[in-house]
Amino acid sequence: MMYDERFVTPMREELTRYGIEELRSAADVDAKLKEQSGTTLVVVNSVCGCAARNARPAIASALQHAVKPDHLYTVFAGQDVDATRQARSYFTGYAPSSPQIGMFKDGKMVFMLERHQIEGRSADAIAADMVGAFDTYCLSVTA
Repeated sequence: MMYDERFVTPMREELTRYGIEELRSAADVDAKLKEQSGTTLVVVNSVCGCAARNARPAIASALQHAVKPDHLYTVFAGQDVDATRQARSYFTGYAPSSPQIGMFKDGKMVFMLERHQIEGRSADAIAADMVGAFDTYCLSVTA
């Protein structure tokens, strides 16, 4: 279902204000996710209540952490349909859900939070999961 863009814009901006780049087409997604290096966070945003109450506040909180992914992207389920479908095609082994938060390291899926892991949990608990993943996968190992 496509929502009026005036209604969705504040939900988009809730993520883009933190430096998360919005991918609006399948070509945008492929340009950023094909042959990616480093760590990449991909957020499937949504108009649902658990995105508003849990996922977006958790993402905002987690991104205050000193360690974070190299690249931050988002697609909007139900709005940017082709971009969302293409982003999910990279989520190997995971069913589509909204919201959904995935992280890649050098092109390999290393972390995923699906709707069932977001819905009904506090933003703080979700942010803690994300920060744990950031600390595990985003720290550079130096000799």
